[in-house]
Amino acid sequence: MATDLGELLVPYMPTIRVPRTGDRVYKSECAFSYDSPESEGGLYVCMNTFLGFGREHVERHYRKTGQSVYMHLKRTVKEKATGAAAGSVPRRRNGKVFLDLELERDFNGVDYEYEDEAKLVIFPDHYEIPLPNIEELPALVTIACDAVLNAPSAYKKQELDSWDEEIQVSRHARSLRQQENGVRIPPSGWKCSKCEMRENLWLNLTDGSVLCGKWFFDGSGGNGHALEHYRETNFPLAVKLDTITPDGADIYSFEEEEAVLDPNISDHLAHFGIDMLKMNKTEIGQTDNQRHGERRVSEWEVLQEAGLKLKGVFGPGYTGIRNLGNSCYISTTLQVLFSIPEFQRAYVGNLQRIFDYSPLDPTQDFATQMAKLGHGLLSGLYAKPPLKSELIEQVMKEEYKKQQNGISPRMLKSLVSRGHPELSSNRQQDAQEFLLHLINLVERNSAGSENPSDVFRFLVEERVQCCQTRKVRYTQRTDYLIQLPAPLEAASNREELMAYEAKRREAEENSRVPPGDPVRARIPFSACLQALTEPQNVPDFWSSALQAKSAGVKTCRFASFPEYLVLQIKKFTFGVDWVPKKLDVSIDVPDFLDLNRLRSTGLQSGEEELPDLSPPIVIPEDTRDNSMSNSTDSPEIDESSVMQLAEMGFPLEACRKAVYYTGNMGAEMAFNWIIAHMEEPDFAEPLAVPSFSEPDALSPAMAPPMDNQPPEESIAILTSMGFPRAHTIRALIATNNNLERALDWIFVHPDSEEGEPEGGMSDMADTEPDDHPPSSANGNSDPAPSPDTDASGPRIRDGPGRYELFAFISHMGESTMSGHYVCHIKKEGRWVIYNDHRVCVSERPPKDLGYIYFFRRLANC
Repeated sequence: MATDLGELLVPYMPTIRVPRTGDRVYKSECAFSYDSPESEGGLYVCMNTFLGFGREHVERHYRKTGQSVYMHLKRTVKEKATGAAAGSVPRRRNGKVFLDLELERDFNGVDYEYEDEAKLVIFPDHYEIPLPNIEELPALVTIACDAVLNAPSAYKKQELDSWDEEIQVSRHARSLRQQENGVRIPPSGWKCSKCEMRENLWLNLTDGSVLCGKWFFDGSGGNGHALEHYRETNFPLAVKLDTITPDGADIYSFEEEEAVLDPNISDHLAHFGIDMLKMNKTEIGQTDNQRHGERRVSEWEVLQEAGLKLKGVFGPGYTGIRNLGNSCYISTTLQVLFSIPEFQRAYVGNLQRIFDYSPLDPTQDFATQMAKLGHGLLSGLYAKPPLKSELIEQVMKEEYKKQQNGISPRMLKSLVSRGHPELSSNRQQDAQEFLLHLINLVERNSAGSENPSDVFRFLVEERVQCCQTRKVRYTQRTDYLIQLPAPLEAASNREELMAYEAKRREAEENSRVPPGDPVRARIPFSACLQALTEPQNVPDFWSSALQAKSAGVKTCRFASFPEYLVLQIKKFTFGVDWVPKKLDVSIDVPDFLDLNRLRSTGLQSGEEELPDLSPPIVIPEDTRDNSMSNSTDSPEIDESSVMQLAEMGFPLEACRKAVYYTGNMGAEMAFNWIIAHMEEPDFAEPLAVPSFSEPDALSPAMAPPMDNQPPEESIAILTSMGFPRAHTIRALIATNNNLERALDWIFVHPDSEEGEPEGGMSDMADTEPDDHPPSSANGNSDPAPSPDTDASGPRIRDGPGRYELFAFISHMGESTMSGHYVCHIKKEGRWVIYNDHRVCVSERPPKDLGYIYFFRRLANC
């Protein structure tokens, strides 16, 4: 038999590979569907590419590549036999087979056992060879099979790379001696004992001192008094006050210079009067007045409709998406997008064509993975209701949980987040940023085919007026969503808010708990629209009529209305610690919206346009006469930012270079520069400031034409970060030479075609884009060509401005860096809540607490 198997495999031996370091083995999910080893047909893993395929798709891969040998993996899951030990961990009958394979179901509290089976299958005859079969298989085949079976699955390996290393127990934890000084820590009102900081506070576990931490790149702020206290006293352990819960707390060892565990933390906190069982963890960046759980818990309950008996729904369009770890911002966005017919048609309607023409590695193809996700959500294959017999059994056991397993879009998440500094992490992200990132990917991957993101695109008309000459300029730009202000001053319960704020401040000063429940601002939707359309001052406005700086105002109107209108409530602002924090507001967003009165009118009779001139070139006064001294004088550098970076352990000269090359825009921007350049050989070399004495730079005759040309200093700052010069120039022109917005523009348009920017943008000299909407939410302020005159430009689907609300995404928590997202979508005349893999009919859709709203144009206007 051994000879027969060896002879059978001889023709295929050149195609069988052993996984090398860096190879990903896709043994938990099909590349074209969400079939897994637990599916009825199991999973086939190609022994050459290590891609996984469900039973319906393995033949396609065989026909396309000619690869004949696959490993078939099958897992059978069932409840344990009566009498088995309850509460034990799921048991494998063949423990070696699927090592490191992710479990697709929740085994907590339910006793399961599962049996794994593996075999080699040779196509096209489907000849099967059971595994393990060491004695009868050639050595190379045996080694390859063993390597595949024992390799970590592709996404488990990626997740391990994304998370931090395991935290160890501090060597000081068990021997810590606490002082008997009578210190008792109050439940609120904390502040640093050496300054007035109320953020990032740490309790020293030896003497009970409450001190502020140092500034970190993740946004937490402080003056470093906790570290200073350690240097004076050598008291090693401190706990962050706003992280204490019954489950533990964030503990740092100054002596070990890392986060640590303290098995005796409960006793150490009790020494200072802190009962861990009564503590509620606050979120990142949460301030003292937010440290009490009433508002946060209430928001979570309302948005998730907790306490209501929600009825689960199943079938096409009602498939949930499992949370992969802080991935709810992805699932809610995708659920809404695939409820739009254009996205359904572009990906699911063209499913077979996309799959048939997919590249050899479909896991890296955007269209394939979007089609796969759309089919998973809309087919109903992964949202089947439980069988009647299963329901009866669950009811008899009082374990009735009518929920679906949902799908796990690991491949798509890995693909769309690749190369993105934030999305590629396992941290929570802003759903609005992900939506714009995904729209950008859809556009880049829709060349030559239907672009479903056309339904979001619209034109914004910006009218800028010189206050002295009264002359105006009209420009247009494309955008994809409206950022709607939330003016707190327009709250209908303003007096109640002011009264509560006064009581809160008084309680904080006296270290008492604020009385009563926090008050939520109720803002009329009409006030938000009014704030959207109000004239805004233009900072640093240069009037081409006066040939000088002057006062200018800008107003925005719709030059066109999109087919689907996306409206984002500007709930988030930045606190003193740079962490985005959310305004606690309730806005009565209507079910029907009429924006026709906000349509632009263009140049009116009697209005005079500003001359089409660019501002003059500004050259430093001492450049010509003191060019030599310029090369030797020390450049202007924000030393406070330098010291913040140096405290993180980076070389001082590297910190100075980082701050200089990022234009003194702050420590966070400089930190990003350091991460991008720390592998360079001259990373820690002293800063060499370029000289301005070159004749080409001084001679007006040799100077390049400056129509629309950004300042060379700004170009140098961005190119020093590693971005191409042409891409940098485009970004600066698109954002009116605003460095911070230009950097955002580059990240949103990473693969924008390199090339010198085209002309026709001198009008940007009169305007300074700001954050006031209709804002360039995606950072792209390029004037959009008219759809009637430029067929190659972006397609605009203009129409009436009357809309109906059909979906909204809600965020619970205090910051975009934490919390949870859910979405509500109106389907078949009823609202449905999508909360990760749980999909239920909504009883009380909280439309007043949403974050991003989606409207569709009314058909009969």
